[in-house]
Amino acid sequence: MEIPTAALIDCGLPAEEARQLVDLLRQIPVQADEDLWRFLIAEILTPAIPFCVHQFLYQQVFKERIAKGEPAPAWFPGERELRTSHLAGWVSDLNLVDFDSLYKWSITNRDEFTAKLIDSLNIQFREPPQQIMDLKAGVEQVEWLRGATLNIVESCLRDKSEETAILFQRGTDTVQRISYRELREITARVANGLTEAGIDPGERVAVMLPMTPESVAIFLGIIAAGCVVVTIADSFSAEEMQVRLKITAPRLIFIQDVITRNGRQLPLYAKLESLSELPAVVLPESASLSVSLREHDQLWSDFLSASLNLDCVPRKPQDETTILFSSGTTGSPKGIPWDQTTPIKSAGDGYLHHDIHAGDIVCWPTNLGWMMGPWLVYAALINDATIALSDAVPTSRRFCEFVQNAGVTMLGLVPSIVSAWRSQETTAGLDWSHIKVFSSTGECSNPDDMLWLMSRAGYRPVIEYCGGTETGGGYITGTVLKPGVPGLFSCPALGFKWLLLNETGKETANGEVFFVPPVIGLSTRLINRDHHEVYFADIAPGPDGQVLRRHGDQIEALPGGYFRAHGRVDDAMNLGGIKVSSVQIEELLTQTSGVREVAAIAVPPPGGGPGQLVIFMVMQEGAAFVAAEIQQQMQQIIRSQLNPLFKIHAVREIEQLPRTASNKVMRRKLRDLYQNEEL
Repeated sequence: MEIPTAALIDCGLPAEEARQLVDLLRQIPVQADEDLWRFLIAEILTPAIPFCVHQFLYQQVFKERIAKGEPAPAWFPGERELRTSHLAGWVSDLNLVDFDSLYKWSITNRDEFTAKLIDSLNIQFREPPQQIMDLKAGVEQVEWLRGATLNIVESCLRDKSEETAILFQRGTDTVQRISYRELREITARVANGLTEAGIDPGERVAVMLPMTPESVAIFLGIIAAGCVVVTIADSFSAEEMQVRLKITAPRLIFIQDVITRNGRQLPLYAKLESLSELPAVVLPESASLSVSLREHDQLWSDFLSASLNLDCVPRKPQDETTILFSSGTTGSPKGIPWDQTTPIKSAGDGYLHHDIHAGDIVCWPTNLGWMMGPWLVYAALINDATIALSDAVPTSRRFCEFVQNAGVTMLGLVPSIVSAWRSQETTAGLDWSHIKVFSSTGECSNPDDMLWLMSRAGYRPVIEYCGGTETGGGYITGTVLKPGVPGLFSCPALGFKWLLLNETGKETANGEVFFVPPVIGLSTRLINRDHHEVYFADIAPGPDGQVLRRHGDQIEALPGGYFRAHGRVDDAMNLGGIKVSSVQIEELLTQTSGVREVAAIAVPPPGGGPGQLVIFMVMQEGAAFVAAEIQQQMQQIIRSQLNPLFKIHAVREIEQLPRTASNKVMRRKLRDLYQNEEL
């Protein structure tokens, strides 16, 4: 392999090291692109070598594929994946030949697939199901596990004692641990505390907390008591919190006094000020409470029951366990209930696609207010693994050190975190060799960033993962049985059939995603919307007469069974891994002084990756457009009234917003205008 020495020097290698590497490259016996890259990542490309060298060699090895737009794999399954992964075991058990044949089996035999998944996860039943899948009411209202009773918490905390349930870092750099026995005891004290407080099974209890060992125990304890968790992200404004509480009407809320972000203490309990009738259980962030409690509120230590006996309330599979929220494409959030089948989907994806084994350490910086929070709890605990939690900002060096010190084996994230790590060299010098699998969700990935991430752990796969709150997991993802291509999905999720359709309803290689139900864990109802109207109404049958369910993502099928995501086909945006509607942002930003109309769009950066928030505005007559001032004012409105995590990338003035004949703003036109700067 002939590589110019100067190119490697330009990548940051000292001249002598560059010459030595060139000599070594000339001696490599293999020349086929995949074999050559396998040799490079196994023998030469260590994390100590500047990433520019990795990137340059990857582009040289696969230059023909890249020029043709074909997938170029950066990771290949090894002996471990091909022999000891859960998927390899399934392929062998079923006398199949590869992942593709396994996927076909899973969507052709959905009840058998689901039964095998339940058995593999060792789901605990009080009464076993008489039937896996009952379609008497149609695919929109499929009844899973008919006749069964269970409490999913018993599958999270079964038959384990001193094994580590949670590794965590809080306040200091020390990594602490909680055993399964200790987690079970705290869960029992929460569940019994709810019963002693007179809260009955089926009633709702809200949680607005950061991701901590206590919040995991509270989440499990509420469900163990037969109640329903209402999850609210701790980053929400008081107004956003109140909207969600009004929709769900919980009996009680668990909340922290304050939260610390980037060294600053931010109020949390204070957001309850206008909710005078909702009682709260307040957890202190540090050793002592930093606020004065209202008369009807209770300190965490006073609420906990003395009883350590965990007697979970058995319920039906369709009984609600959790209510999460998704903004969707309109201003008000959809309340999406998870029932007792949804955790099977979450844990199943962890088991099959992320290859989580007993004893693995699973880290995913998230929050119970977003679906990946409950997903993390179920995917780790049902698979007998350990949850790893840190109070560090995910983009910080401290968090990356925690990943190293906790021995994380499966690390999940949103692409914007990876971009920050790479640009700031946050992981330099750290040993991440214990990581077996990365995963990425929430946004479209930047391929260069994902190649960089693979290189940080000596080349491990990145499982791209896309689904939604209403799916309980992914519909498109990756597998450790197929080579991994940076930024691309390598397969549909097992048991999950979907189609790509164009505007006329015909199958295409680049189109809108439509689900073909049934799929276990897939929502069948909404709290504050008509489920049929949202997902099924006005959709023509599929090419084979199938009932189709809209989802709204745009996906492109590529050679070799790979897929590329192109974001949403509707007006929803994905900012920092959080879905938000354009309408929601626009309604708020019309408060900006001097502004008459506003349109919000998400624009991918030139190299790909997470969407950036761009605001177009029509100014009031006579009002001056001063970009810096207006952007600052708008950012403050978003920070105080919506979510401080949403950052405005740019603002633009426009004479009038482009609209359709029905007066709908043409956001795609605005996106084109911004990208081409044709203003």
